[in-house]
Amino acid sequence: MNVRSPYLDQSPVDIAQKLAEQFAQTAAVRDKQGGNPKHERDLIRNSGLLGLSIPVAYGGQGADWRTIFKTIQTLAQVDSSLAHIYGFHHLLIATVQLFSQPEQYGKWFAQTVQNNLFWGNTLNPLDRRTTATQVSEHEYIFHGDKSFCSGSIDSDMLLCSGYNEAGKLLIGVIPTQRQGVSFLGDWNNMGQRQTDSGTSHFEQVNIHRDELLLNPGPLSTPYSSLRPLIAQLIFVHMFLGVAEGAFEVAKQTVQTQKAWSKSLAEHAVNDPFTQKHFAEFYVQLESVRLLADQAIQTLQKAWNIGPDLTAEQRGEVSIAIATAKIAATNSSLYITQNIFQVMGARATTAQLNLDRFWRNVRTQTLHDPVDYKYQEVGEWVLTGKVPDPSFYS
Repeated sequence: MNVRSPYLDQSPVDIAQKLAEQFAQTAAVRDKQGGNPKHERDLIRNSGLLGLSIPVAYGGQGADWRTIFKTIQTLAQVDSSLAHIYGFHHLLIATVQLFSQPEQYGKWFAQTVQNNLFWGNTLNPLDRRTTATQVSEHEYIFHGDKSFCSGSIDSDMLLCSGYNEAGKLLIGVIPTQRQGVSFLGDWNNMGQRQTDSGTSHFEQVNIHRDELLLNPGPLSTPYSSLRPLIAQLIFVHMFLGVAEGAFEVAKQTVQTQKAWSKSLAEHAVNDPFTQKHFAEFYVQLESVRLLADQAIQTLQKAWNIGPDLTAEQRGEVSIAIATAKIAATNSSLYITQNIFQVMGARATTAQLNLDRFWRNVRTQTLHDPVDYKYQEVGEWVLTGKVPDPSFYS
């Protein structure tokens, strides 16, 4: 049932900011609790932001990528778990657009907008435990487990995958409540604790052929191969948002503190060593913002070209995003670790739970090794070869 948004006539970024203000009130406590953030997910549902990336033709807002990434970044400043599952919702919408055709995905998108449907992920192509067995001309059976299924619990639609006997990856779209689908709720990691990124189980789940994304299919063209690059740029904005959030907490804290007893300054804001640290934080943040902005421009240009996108044009996007990913990874880890250097020992109290900023980016930056982003960019610098498309490049 469609619920009237309480944010009428507000921009998507303003809505994301209002949500962030609400999430910030409970983020530290919820991070300790883990589990499913059902209340907060429903707030996102009712905000209207789930239709942000859906084309206008299907009732969505048809927003550009800059707007979409900015909303992800805004949520990540206070709660990277919610930014993660919200960002993945839009990644899955893009995946369906890139791997199939309007006559197939049109009905799913219209239903998503009409009913504020939240999409969850059970794709994970590296986990081959789920098999896809064809049992008739139009029916398949998915059976097995999938790990790292972010946003799966409390989702309404699922992107799922399995490998057939020939080793081909098949990706389908099904309602989360489809018979045979269950979730183990076993996500208990040190960071991203409310992403529900645990194991999903498929017990002889029936998948109709018209629910499989076959035209053009996964990563089959340069245009469809934009999917992993969108995922990587979501991570960039998550890392940037977390670093910005940590920076803001440190800034507000220091502005009320006295300087260290040996300092010649009375207030911390006038201490030269504290100023140096904040200058370094600021320079790193500005660098990531600029690189992220450049990456968005290249992605939006490629997205606008559509199916006529060439491999060379796709390669330009991959290098721009890999460059931003390296910078965002390093800067977010550096800032979230070193904010304690300026805030002091009192900032380590468990009540504040400020280590969540570092734990969250440390966990999510391991999604795929940054070393291979260095390798891709380095190879391009030295030889001009762009990365080969995969689900991670």
